[in-house]
Amino acid sequence: MQIYNFTDVRNNFKSVLDRVSDDADVAVITRRDSEAVVIMAQKHYDSMMETLYLLSSPANASHLMRSLEQLERGEAVERELLDEQDC
Repeated sequence: MQIYNFTDVRNNFKSVLDRVSDDADVAVITRRDSEAVVIMAQKHYDSMMETLYLLSSPANASHLMRSLEQLERGEAVERELLDEQDC
């Protein structure tokens, strides 16, 4: 995470955006009389929103945690994915 003040971002906007995108990072922009804001790449945002959605259901969150525990214990089973036409 990089922290910038508004003036620096205004003067170097493209390079700040490039750094955020290239490094899969976020930029926090502080402003004198306003709340700070965050800039992140669309891919990063989409990933966070998907994670929040998947964990928003207690039942799904529990299922995911059990699956991760099984994976850590070496109990995972690799399977081939079906083609859409096979479903």
